[in-house]
Amino acid sequence: MKRLLIPVTAAAAAVLVVAVVNATAGGSKTARGGSIHVVEHATSDAITNGNAAVDTAGNVLTFANDVYDATDKHKVGTDQGYCVRTVVGKTWECNWTTLLADGQITVEGPFSDTGNTVLSVTGGTGAYRNARGSMQLRYHNPAGTAFDFVFDLVG
Repeated sequence: MKRLLIPVTAAAAAVLVVAVVNATAGGSKTARGGSIHVVEHATSDAITNGNAAVDTAGNVLTFANDVYDATDKHKVGTDQGYCVRTVVGKTWECNWTTLLADGQITVEGPFSDTGNTVLSVTGGTGAYRNARGSMQLRYHNPAGTAFDFVFDLVG
């Protein structure tokens, strides 16, 4: 009986250590939940392949723009990414990262030439690590030179 006591005690201690480490690590990996609203100023958009004057499926739109707070007065970060034209005159499929002071949020999904869309939040870093949820992409003005990004994060 004594011979079994030492291995059983050692195994129980190992299980306890693993449980404590996992509980502590799991608690520190949560994404910041709630809503984040920023305004992108679309100043650098460019078609980087083919003829920018011809709207063709497969065109690639690249950008790296400043983003401002919800009042559109104070710069709070930047974004960078690309979109591929999927339906001529109607939609692009996009992937980009918004870089903020507390971390980065990455999204993927459709951008419409004529109206608002919703994209998927695919991840993040820093305060937004393990981020998931959605991002509402709204036209901030009719000219399409500014856009509201409303991140609805869960985590």
